[in-house]
This record gives sequence, C-alpha cells and structure tokens, in this order.
Amino acid sequence: MKINYSRLSQAVFFAVFIYLFIITDYRGKDEINLAINSFFRADLLVVISHFLATFSFNILLLPGYLMLVATIFLGRFFCGWICPLGTFLDFITVKIKKRAPLKTIKGSFKYYLLLILLFTALFNINFAGILDPIAIFIRVLTFLFYPVFGYTVKSSWGYLYSLFGDKLEFIEPVYSFIKLNLLPFRDTFYPLAFLSFLIFFLIIFLERYEKRNWCKNLCPLGTLLGFFGRFSIFKRLPGRLCSDCGDCKEICPTAFDQEILNEENCIKCMDCQINCKSKRVVFTFTGLQGKKGNFNFNKRLFITSALSGFFFSNIFKGGHHNGRMLRPPGVTDEEDFLKKCVRCGECMKICLKNALYPAYFEGGVYSLYTPILVPKKGYCEYNCTLCGQVCPTKAIPELPPDVKKKKVIGIAYFDKNHCLPFTKKKNCIVCEEHCPVPEKAIKIRKKTEKDYNGKDIILLEPYVDDKICIGCGICEYVCPLEGKAGIEIYRDAV
Repeated sequence: MKINYSRLSQAVFFAVFIYLFIITDYRGKDEINLAINSFFRADLLVVISHFLATFSFNILLLPGYLMLVATIFLGRFFCGWICPLGTFLDFITVKIKKRAPLKTIKGSFKYYLLLILLFTALFNINFAGILDPIAIFIRVLTFLFYPVFGYTVKSSWGYLYSLFGDKLEFIEPVYSFIKLNLLPFRDTFYPLAFLSFLIFFLIIFLERYEKRNWCKNLCPLGTLLGFFGRFSIFKRLPGRLCSDCGDCKEICPTAFDQEILNEENCIKCMDCQINCKSKRVVFTFTGLQGKKGNFNFNKRLFITSALSGFFFSNIFKGGHHNGRMLRPPGVTDEEDFLKKCVRCGECMKICLKNALYPAYFEGGVYSLYTPILVPKKGYCEYNCTLCGQVCPTKAIPELPPDVKKKKVIGIAYFDKNHCLPFTKKKNCIVCEEHCPVPEKAIKIRKKTEKDYNGKDIILLEPYVDDKICIGCGICEYVCPLEGKAGIEIYRDAV
C-alpha cells in the first residue's frame, strides 16, 4: 500500500492551522508566542501585494519569499500540501456529484482577477486580503463558526447541568478544560458574518461543477503560485494523458482539463501517481524542458488589468474618514495601515475587551473588513497589547506595554445634551472612576448650581483633559445612559 504523502501533509498542516487558530485567543496570558499569523507570513499573495503597496521589505514576511523560491523549484505544491482551504475542500467535496464546468470562469479570468489586485496594490490600494483564501477561511471561522461552536457547547452544558445538576460533577473538570483551552474566550457574533459565510459558501458551491474549482479558476493566491510554478524543474512525467488510458483526467483535481498537463494548475498532489494502474506516472526533477500546457495570458489582458487596477484604485481611494472610525492602538497613519492590513480578523478575535469589529463602509469601500474600535460595545484594555502581537504584517504595531499606554486612539468629548450632570443636574462620575490613566484624563470640578426646585446643590461637573486622554473608550462603554452615551470618543478633534 502506497502512502499518500500529500494527504498526510494536508492533515498535519490542517491540524497545525486549527491549533494555531484556537490558541490565537486570550488564554490568561499577556503574550502569545505562536499564532495563526504564521500562515499569512508564508502567503505569497500577502507578500507580493504588501511589497507593491509599500515598496518595502518586511522581515516578518520572509517565509513568503522563501515560499516563492520553493515554488520556483517545486511548483505549485502549497495548494496541494499546505493550504487549509484547499484541504477543507478536498475533505468535504469528495462525494459531491459534479456537473458540467462553468465556462464563464475559465481561461483568462483568474489572471484578470489577480492582476487587478496586484495593480491596485501598486497604485496604493491593497485589497488582496479580501480574496486571499487563508483570510477567507479565517474570517468565516472567526466571525461565524467559532462563536457558534462556543455558544453551542456552553449552552448545551448549561442545559445539561440544569437537568442533572450534581450528577455531572465527575465530568465538570473535562468541561472546564475544554472551556479554558478550546472554546473562544468571548461569545461574540460579529458584523459581516453573513457576508463571510456567503463568500465561503460560494467557494464550496463551485465544487458542484469541478473539483477544486475555486483553486483552479479563481483563487488569486493559487494563480500567483501557478505562474511561478510554471518554471519549476520538478515535473510530472508523462506530461500528457496516455493514449490507452486517460484515467488521470478523472483522478487529477486541477491540471487535466485537456490532454496535455497544465503545469500551472498542477498542485503536485501526486494522486495520479498513486492511482496509476500502469505505474507510468512519476514526479522527478527534469530541468527546464517539457511542455507546460496552455498559458492564457497576453498583452491585452495585461493592459486591461493595469487600466482596471488604476480605475478601481481611484474609486476606492475616495473613501471618507468618519470621525468615529477609531483604529487599534498604535495606528497613526491611516493610508499606511490600509496598505498593510490583511483583513484577517484575528485582532478582533483576540481583543480582550471586545472592542474591535470589522468595518462596513465607515471609511469607504476600502475599509471593508478592517478593524475599528467600537467603544459602545467594548474598550481597549489599558495593559493589553495582544492585537499588535497577532497582526501578521504589523499593520497594528507590536508595542511594549509602557509605550502602548501612551498611544492615542482618539479623544473623549462630553455631549452636554446627554450627560447627566449637564442635562439633569445629577451627579454622575462613573466615567471618571473608570478612567485608567493614572493622572485621570477625566477630571471633576465642583460647581454650585440650583436644582430644578431652586435649591443650591454641589454639582460635580466632568471635563476631559485632552492632553492626557488616550481614547481607550472605557468611559463611553461604562456610561450608564442607554442608547447614546453622554461621552463619546472621536478620532479627530470636533
């Protein structure tokens, strides 16, 4: 019995992926040594788009450059041996009955899609994370499946405990272990969860028409790897279907749409070699000779993609900057942040106080899926630096705690039409009590006022020292008023 090493590799890397995803959460420690960002740092699409957008070399993305070198030598092996989304598709779509291929997404469309992303990055608009397969997979896990999993397990345990009570004490340590090590720290259901699921569902739906349909005909990371994989010296021989067999066309998930092997689509899974009845198929280093199949790329496609990239970059660049669109701590240059952000959602998943959420269109279309701080739902913990630790490209900088405590996210402003001391002449110092800054950015001044009955009262009137305020949002979060708070955080002066 032959060992399918590609399937073994897929299983190992998928297990590593899930493990890293689970531990990229708050588990009682202020530092994270391993995180899911490792996969992004080996993601060639992230690396190339980051370079084109910033024209800088990021040492954190060195694994991606090494992946480029490995791809030139070994071909598009990442898709068949490592990619977690590809592994998931192989796992769940084995028994799906296939229909006729969709001709509308065949041919040059994948190059057009990839080049638009790369050219928009070149023109300072980095959208690659929206269609990056690893980002797509992590977003749907973060925003939907993982919260649902955590809520289901906790609710089920609560229901069983209410029925059986003390009879379950013997398995309570097991549940405690699962809760502390496997379940999400917070049960948060995020905006854009439906959009994330819809994109993920469409990728799975495409499997009804062809195996690895997304990987072969749409995936920009796969297309990029396939382009460099064409120069690989590690090839499958023979480079075409055998005249007396042809079974490889049914076995191969990506590379045999025609009689000749399409080298750029070959993911080196080696299924054809393992299932070859005649033992003719081999994978070996052969040099640069040999046919590589059709390459649907031409000057017209290149020019059209460049013009489209320029057009889209100017449209997306026109986004407005909402004064309430607060970024994570340490983000001071909005344009630079947007060039680097992968839109993976891990900063939101790990946010200790539930403050970060994916943006809709607060800053225009270009802000989609980027993290924003929403003080009414949570606040930036004064001592926490987790979001900077897990960011794969350091779009959110990793700051020492003493530096992070001084980074200004925004400035708090009192709304005198809502704040109790101003509108009701009732003393309320909840915001001042919770302000984490040692010198207290929210201060109190005593004033003698007359209440609505004409009696003299000592009113404690709060005000903000904007030279000290860092805009962490805790004052807005703890404000006792329902709906609109009496104090709000703004990114810029109002």
